Amino acid sequence: MAEDKNKKDKKPEIKKPKFNATWIYIAITVIFLGIFFTGGNSWTQPKKTTQSEFKSFLQNGDVKKVLVVNARVAKVFLTEEAKSKEVHNKNKPTGLLAPGPNDPDYEFQIGDQQNFENSFQQIKEANNLSTTLDNDTESNVWGDILVTLLPFAIIIAIWIFIMRRMSSGAGGGAGGQIFNIGKSKAKLFDEKTDVKTTFKDVAGLEGAKEEVQEIVDFLKNPSKYTALGGKIPKGALLVGLPGTGKTLLAKAVAGEAKVPFFSLSGSDFVEMFVGVGASRVRDLFKQAKEKSPAIIFIDEIDAIGRARGKSNFSGSNDERENTLNQLLTEMDGFGTNTNVIVLAATNRADVLDKALMRAGRFDRQIYVDLPDIRERKEIFEVHLRPLKKDDSLDTDFLAKQTPGFSGADIANVCNEAALIAARQEKKEVTRQDFLDAVDRIVGGLEKKNKIITPDEKKAIAFHEAGHATVSWMLEHAAPLVKVTIVPRGQSLGAAWYLPEERLIVRPEQMLDEMCATMGGRAAEKVIFNKISTGALSDLEKVTKQARAMVTIYGLNDKVGNLTYYDSSGQSEYNFSKPYSEKTAELIDKEISAMIEEQYQRAISLLEANKDKLTLLANQLLEKEVIFKDNLQEIFGDRPFGKKEEEEKIATE
Repeated sequence: MAEDKNKKDKKPEIKKPKFNATWIYIAITVIFLGIFFTGGNSWTQPKKTTQSEFKSFLQNGDVKKVLVVNARVAKVFLTEEAKSKEVHNKNKPTGLLAPGPNDPDYEFQIGDQQNFENSFQQIKEANNLSTTLDNDTESNVWGDILVTLLPFAIIIAIWIFIMRRMSSGAGGGAGGQIFNIGKSKAKLFDEKTDVKTTFKDVAGLEGAKEEVQEIVDFLKNPSKYTALGGKIPKGALLVGLPGTGKTLLAKAVAGEAKVPFFSLSGSDFVEMFVGVGASRVRDLFKQAKEKSPAIIFIDEIDAIGRARGKSNFSGSNDERENTLNQLLTEMDGFGTNTNVIVLAATNRADVLDKALMRAGRFDRQIYVDLPDIRERKEIFEVHLRPLKKDDSLDTDFLAKQTPGFSGADIANVCNEAALIAARQEKKEVTRQDFLDAVDRIVGGLEKKNKIITPDEKKAIAFHEAGHATVSWMLEHAAPLVKVTIVPRGQSLGAAWYLPEERLIVRPEQMLDEMCATMGGRAAEKVIFNKISTGALSDLEKVTKQARAMVTIYGLNDKVGNLTYYDSSGQSEYNFSKPYSEKTAELIDKEISAMIEEQYQRAISLLEANKDKLTLLANQLLEKEVIFKDNLQEIFGDRPFGKKEEEEKIATE
């Protein structure tokens, strides 16, 4: 009860507003301006008049005295009788602004002083007046000081403003001053920071997760490893294609490790000032050692970790190399602290410096590959959680429809499906929405309003029907899903296939794929005896495949078991080819012969099935989109369908 009473007696704390120094600066500025404009003498100002009105006042005998100040301004003092007249009391200032007994009643600009004095004497003598004329000199000390110092004050204020903007943009520490530009820009995550991502949110990537979890486990239970004489890895490099989940793994480490986690990008070290990158590396590791055990995560490390001396044509990358040298020293040099672990991520491991990749710096290279069908299912289940989806939606089906998709692509598919469903006023996301989303991502936005002539549409229909026909007739070509002649993205038509996920590819498989790709141009040749520019993407694809077979995989008999592929990535800086001109001619001939052979093979298949090709193209012209079932009606069961089913059952 006593505690309850104390709680009632306690009054809520009233937060006092913070003092703002800006008002002091405003007040000082107003005072200075007041002094400047008033001359520092009085806050009151006499009424303004003109020389003609003054002459009238003088002739009427209303003027007692005239005081000419600095040969520019005449100050008029009225007689006591004149002050009571209506003409002088009209619009006269009152209150605090009313003139005192010793203040002038009027003032005006006199122009030329000699002319004014002559005119004054003439009026005085003509009217027999006793008015006096005096001269005086006034100086505004504060105003003169203000005018002298104001330009310098403005220049200093502008300089301070620019320096503060530069220091805040360049990543300073406390205070945001220019002198803190060499401070690290790493963002710190610790027990005070709410990082919700955990390893449960990382679907697939089982091998990579085990490697990273071991590092986290070492930080939590070091005695488990040190008791056997083990040492913690100093660094781990996450390598993989874009979108495979490298940064997501790092976020999970930040959420699970429960130790200070410094996160930054490789480009954060690079600055326009010389020496800033190395300074930031030193400051980063200094902060990490003070909070050790700690983890440093450098995303896109290839920004500073490229091989030294490989692209130094102009000396412009000396600053980046200095930053890399400092990073190498901090990771494994004299006096380094083993309680700081460095995680890094890149999709260009081939261009990294060898000194950075050696044991003792990045002890582990963790490869994050594209997910297979089982991992894609797990990733779909993660991204489907927040969606209002149809209960009959099958994640196995979605995983099969997205071969070669990365984790980021799958997240994009789920988001696109939700947007498509919302656009159609649906209450839940259905299977068709996901299929439309896959088509949108793979083929691009559907353009139904694109203007296409009937002849062009017919050519496109036969082109796409040629792809579908040839792929149906070849054993190793990917099974067809659907064909459309509705323009998508930059293509006028498209055919969707479901490629088999292979770890190794044999020559006959690559040749069948090349033949199917050339089926579009072959159909134009068979039907119209003409070819068009519509096969540009097909030619680009088969040329790359043929060149890879000859120069990379050693699958050509005449060139032999040779490869000119450099896995280290250093050949991109060379100006010369790794083979002679004679070999170059042979490579070009073999590539051309290989493509021409598959082109003629496609023509032969289409001529043998010309009637079925025409029927399929007519259906495309009528329906614009056809599926696998339509091909089965025209061509019958695929000759290799039973074999595919047997292999599928065997694998399951």
